[in-house]
Formats: sequence, structure tokens, C-alpha cells
Amino acid sequence: MSKQRVLTGITTTGTPHLGNYVGAIRPAIRSSERDDAQSFYFLADYHALIKCQDPEQVHQSTREIAATWLALGLNTDKAVFYRQSDIPEIPELCWLLTCMAAKGLMNRAHAYKAAVAANMEAGEDPDFGVTMGLYSYPVLMAADILMFNANEVPVGKDQTQHVEMARDIAARFNHHYGDHFVLPEAKVDDHVAVLQGLDGRKMSKSYNNTIPLFLPEKKLKKHINKIKTNLLEPGDPKDPDDSTVFQIWQAFATPEQTDEMRTAFAEGIAWGEAKKQLFELVNGQLGEARERYEALLANPAHIEEVLQAGAEKARKESREFIGKLREAVGIRPIR
Repeated sequence: MSKQRVLTGITTTGTPHLGNYVGAIRPAIRSSERDDAQSFYFLADYHALIKCQDPEQVHQSTREIAATWLALGLNTDKAVFYRQSDIPEIPELCWLLTCMAAKGLMNRAHAYKAAVAANMEAGEDPDFGVTMGLYSYPVLMAADILMFNANEVPVGKDQTQHVEMARDIAARFNHHYGDHFVLPEAKVDDHVAVLQGLDGRKMSKSYNNTIPLFLPEKKLKKHINKIKTNLLEPGDPKDPDDSTVFQIWQAFATPEQTDEMRTAFAEGIAWGEAKKQLFELVNGQLGEARERYEALLANPAHIEEVLQAGAEKARKESREFIGKLREAVGIRPIR
């Protein structure tokens, strides 16, 4: 029986933080070790251009995110790890799919609808500031998925719509040109934590409330000490289920450690002590990976070598597949 294909993209617009690690990177690296699956993980630098027009930021983020995955132990002998822009067949497939994508379907995309709603509320033209990159983002995501006929696409709940759109576009293409695409399934893992940030909201670059993953020890401690807490004094029982400190602890701790900290909260542990223990836990788990990360950043040629090797693996499939798709739509040599 052929292996299930699992595909995940990481947009290169910022520095990885604890939320990225817990919610996406850690479970993806574990999944890549499955014997029944073939994993495709890529740096979505074309997607980055939708949100970020700072070339140096896109470039630096690409380097940092690639180094992060490698430092955390991604086995590139088992997983196909590549940069989106190194696969020219992806934007070509994006155009083939664009010609199959209904405008009405694109109109229903959450990101586009949110932009229109914000413009209307501000009294602007509905499409003010909306680029075709933002509008047709779901088609590029469909091309990423369908290029390698992924069966499973691990996503957060807010991204399931895009996988459903990829299915719709693929089904329409198959109807017109024959069965070429597997219809992908969104995989939402409800057990994966969505971490809160320094201010208690979801940890996100948009809110500027993140704890970068590989901060040096002193800076990591400083960030953890900034986590918002209430005014309860030492000795006052504290609610762990309403605490960012406890939530991050739970994401890194064993079940036994989690039970111990829950008891400590009930017994009124001081916030300073809770944060001190959280720092020690997180720092202890990430220390070795941080050293590997710094070594990788100091050797960018090695990162590039790994990405090029991954691109060559990916292109062995994409070159052949795009040839078949060209033939299917009638773009072929005159014979």
C-alpha cells in the first residue's frame, strides 16, 4: 500500500516563536518519523510576499525558519524539505488551477471577506488595498498541495477552508481533464495547543506578543517575566486554567509535571516562582537545539545546500507531473 502524503507550509514572514513550535513544528517533526507517511515540508516564500514587501525580512525569515526546523531535528533523509520558490512548477500549476477556480469561490475566502468588511467599516472602497496576491492566495495554496498530491494537510481550524477550496478546484480540474489530483483532506489536531502570548491573547506576530523560540537565556527569562498575570499574592490560590504561565507550562511539561504545577497553583505559588520554573523548563528543553540553531545561522551555505537537495527531490516529481498536466490541457509539442 502506498504511503499517505502529508504536506505543510511555513510562511517566511517572521522569527519562529514558542507558539509556532508547539502548534506546528513539533507535531510536524514527530509526524515525519511515521513509517506509513511521506512528509513534504516547505518554506512558503511566495506566500510571504502577500503580507511582506520588505525583501530583507523575507530573506532573513527564510534563513531563520529553515535553521529552526533543522536545529529541532527534522530528518531530511525521510522528509522532503524545500523552498517553494525553488519549484518553478508550482507557479505554473497555480496558473492552470487559476483557470479552473471560480471567482465566486474566491469571493468567499475568509481573508478576502475580512479585508472587504474592514474597508466597508472604514468607509473605503470594498477592494481598497486588496492585491491579487491576497485575493488568489487560496489558489497558490491549492497548487502547493496538489503539486505533490497530498492526502493530509495539517492545518489550524482557520485554514480548513483553504483545503476545502483546493478540493473544489481539483475536482473541477479532474472533471474537465481526467483524474490527475487526489482530493486532499484537512487534518485538524484538537490536541495541539494554541499558546497564549505575553498579553494573554493568542501568541501571534500580529499582536507583537510572542516569545521567540531561540532567544538567548537572559532574553528568554526576561520575556517570560513579562507574561501578564493577575494581582493575586503569594499564598493566594490561583486558577491554572486562566493562566498563560500555566498554559505554556502544560505545553512543555510531562503529565506528572503538569499535575505538580496544578497543585502548586492551588497552594498559592508566587507568580515570580512560577515564571522561574517555567523558564527553567523551557530553557532546558530548547538549550541544545538553540546551540544547533546558532551554528546553522553561522553557516548559511549549509542551509542552502540542504534546501537545494530538498528541491531536487521535489522536482523529480514536479517536473514529471507538470508535463502530464500540460499534455492534459493541450499545451504540448505540435506533432
